[in-house]
Amino acid sequence: MLHIFVDADACPVKDEIYRVAARYNLEVTLVANSWMRIPSETWLKLEVVEDGPDVADDWIVEHVEPFDLVITGDIPLASRCLKEGARVLGNTGRPFTEDNIAGVLAMRDLLTDYRDAGGKTGGPPPLKKHDRSLFLQQLDQMIIAIRRERGSAS
Repeated sequence: MLHIFVDADACPVKDEIYRVAARYNLEVTLVANSWMRIPSETWLKLEVVEDGPDVADDWIVEHVEPFDLVITGDIPLASRCLKEGARVLGNTGRPFTEDNIAGVLAMRDLLTDYRDAGGKTGGPPPLKKHDRSLFLQQLDQMIIAIRRERGSAS
């Protein structure tokens, strides 16, 4: 069964994920370094992991399976999950794929080097209503595609 894993600490679209998961009757696991309030639903679980770099990422990679869906803004985590056969959607609605992940990682590394050298880049802009709508559309499309592909792989 398709399972959604959410890199939850900084995820701005949790409410959208809950709505879509409920509609499709999917299980969701939020993975975070600290406790957070979540709706009381049987299909929704919060996994609190130890604090530390990449602990939540490591937990997700250890538990994700092919045809699962991971929601994250963490590009290295996205790359690791793609290697496990999962599908990955950025929390802004951008799908990460085998075709685009190398370029996204390269741009991330370039910007990291720029910031390390003293350059100023600013953070990501806050999500707008249009961004949330795009996320919902992409999430819906990915779930349909995974179900279709999973059905044909049986």
